[in-house]
Parts: sequence; C-alpha cells; structure tokens
Amino acid sequence: MSRHKKSAGPIYAFALTWLFLSLFLPMYKLGGLIAVAAVSLAIGIVVGGAVRKKQRRDEPEPVKAPEPEKSYGPTVDPIVADGDRAIAEMGRLYASIKDPGIREKINELMRITDKIKQDAIADPSDVPQIKKFMNYYLPTTIKLLNSYDRMSSQGIEGDNLSKSMANIEEMLDTAIAAYKKQLDSLFADQAMDIETDIEVMNRMLAREGLAGNRDFDITARQGGTGEKN
Repeated sequence: MSRHKKSAGPIYAFALTWLFLSLFLPMYKLGGLIAVAAVSLAIGIVVGGAVRKKQRRDEPEPVKAPEPEKSYGPTVDPIVADGDRAIAEMGRLYASIKDPGIREKINELMRITDKIKQDAIADPSDVPQIKKFMNYYLPTTIKLLNSYDRMSSQGIEGDNLSKSMANIEEMLDTAIAAYKKQLDSLFADQAMDIETDIEVMNRMLAREGLAGNRDFDITARQGGTGEKN
C-alpha cells in the first residue's frame, strides 16, 4: 500500500493567512482572534484538499493483470496457438511479397488454415488428424514462402532464382488443393453420421407410411373410416 508524504502546504497557508489578517484585524480582541483563526483554518483546509487531490492525480494507475486467453482444452489449445502463429506469419508474408498472384494464393492458404483451426475447436476428435497438418505441411509451406520472399527481394534476375520461384509458385497451387482436401476429410465422420441419420429417418418414414408418394389417411390410423376430401 502506498503512503503519501504529508505536505507542509496547509501549515504554511494557515500561518501566512494568520500573519496577513493580523495586520488588519484586532488580535487583542477575542472576536478578532476567532475571526483570524477561523479564516486561517478554512484556507489551510482548502489548500490541504488541493494538495491531496494533486497527489491522487499524479499517482500512477494500477497495472491491470492481462485477461487470460480462452482455453479450449489441453488438446485443442496447442492447435489453436499453432494456427494463429501460422496465420500471423502468412499475413506478414502477404504484406511483404508484392506479386499479386502469390498474394492471392497466400490469402487462400490463410483462409483454409483458419477453417481447419476452427474445426479443431468445433470437433476436438479431429485433433489427431489436424496435428500432422500443423506439424509438417503448414510449417513447410511457410518456409517455402519465406524463401520466395527473400528471393523476390533480391531485385536481380537469374536462372536459379527464376526456376526456384516458379517451383514455389507451382507448389502453392498443390498446397491449396491439399489444404482443401485436408479440410474436406475432417468432415468424413460427420458426413457418415448424416448418411446414417438419413437412412434411419427413411426407414422410420417408410414404416409409418409417410415416405415417398404414398397417400396416408390419418383417420384410418385412428381407427376411423373417414374418407379423404
């Protein structure tokens, strides 16, 4: 806990006011003495309040502890962290590389990477499958993009530079296709569950007479003999 050093300002104000008023008021009379004391005390209080207010204003603001990042669990958090770092690095490369075609490819890689990361949050059971993507394919892509960035910044032309840059550009197309395939594969289990649900629903509808173009007379199911209009 911080402690303010007491200021002598209020005391000085009280004393100076006392001396000043004593020149004009009869201090030998009780009324004059009380008046001088009251005014001096009031000015001392006002000065003291102003000093304390200034001390509070000059006091540094307390440092707030940073809010903890949201956790998705011990298996998902590393995937989210790796994905965020990769997207940030690709964003830096996007800003550094001037070729519009390469920038478009980087933007697509960032978009798919974010979707893969979001899938880990939505379905943690996909984490083992995503780990290989995060641990090898994504870092290798970023490594090659960094190589392209360094070569493109040389400002010179040469067979080796041109060939390497062309190879990387071609690799980016392959990487985009592979990233999309990786994202699609994450929905394989979900697609199987959907097909199963549809199959079960169709069997239930057929058993209840509600499937296809078959007419269904609700009154007959209730034991009545009503006719359809």
